[in-house]
Amino acid sequence: MLTDTFAPRDSLAHISLAKWADAFVIAPATANCLAKLACGIADDLLSTTALAMTAPVLLAPAMNANMWRHPATQANLKTLLARGVRTVGPGTGHLACGDDDVGRMSEPAEIVEALDALLNPRRDFAGRRVLVTAGPTIERIDPVRYITNRSTGKMGYAIAEAARDRGGEVTLVSGPVSLAAPEGVKLVPVESSAQLCAAVLEHGEAADVVIQAAAPADFRPARVAEQKIKKTGEGMTLALENTTDIAAELGRRKRPGQVLVAFAAETEHMLENARGKLERKNADMVVANDVSRADAGFGVDTNAVTLITKDTVDALPLMSKRDAADGILDGVARLMKL
Repeated sequence: MLTDTFAPRDSLAHISLAKWADAFVIAPATANCLAKLACGIADDLLSTTALAMTAPVLLAPAMNANMWRHPATQANLKTLLARGVRTVGPGTGHLACGDDDVGRMSEPAEIVEALDALLNPRRDFAGRRVLVTAGPTIERIDPVRYITNRSTGKMGYAIAEAARDRGGEVTLVSGPVSLAAPEGVKLVPVESSAQLCAAVLEHGEAADVVIQAAAPADFRPARVAEQKIKKTGEGMTLALENTTDIAAELGRRKRPGQVLVAFAAETEHMLENARGKLERKNADMVVANDVSRADAGFGVDTNAVTLITKDTVDALPLMSKRDAADGILDGVARLMKL
């Protein structure tokens, strides 16, 4: 066991460890640890080793629930995830402070499983064509105004990256987002729900798996003004019409052996609404999440999803969206018997 940065005396411990390791696991990773790693602070053996490490890094966060939810901790987590650091947990359960809430360190078996996945990435989607949709759509009112929603595309992009890393041939149909295009993924940019529908139907026919993580608008202006609508002081009435139900159209066209995954972003009656969507859209799985939660809604780097099929309900704990992406693909793999 090493505790001294400058031991053994004939070498610098943090450099020796960084060169020796195949992976670096920090469990528990406290709020203080996440802050140090995010800022590049190196003032003890742990942080200096982390700064010198070139091997994959896996963190198992553990802290009080309020500390976990604090914007500073979430910002630090976002920074680390952007650098390629992987996380496992935290889970929900009894905490040292006596609360039952999120922040409990993942169990050792879960950490070992996550480490194995990090060092031995699965290739279970090799040879499979995966179509993923992500982000919002915008429906124009006039040349300067439009209707949209709060989707940032983070979940869909995480799924595309995870499917790519698991060997899939991935096509990503994306609405307008501020995310960088994932390397090794075919990106098809779209703007409106009509464009999204056309792209999905074009590329979906040949796909083995279609994962509909985008948030297309349900309504669009019935008429788009050619010029900017001027403010007159009398207000404005906006007539809306339905957009095409893309999920239902895919379900209608689903071919034998193809797996369709729909998303259900709900604010109430999540399981009931998701089960209804599973049947109405002829989907094989619905990924449901409560977007009213501050830690699992739009714009954050974590998610807590429930995977619903005809026969199963699998609630995943709060985790990074990348880890949630792998959980979703695990569900798809079970359906495909990979």
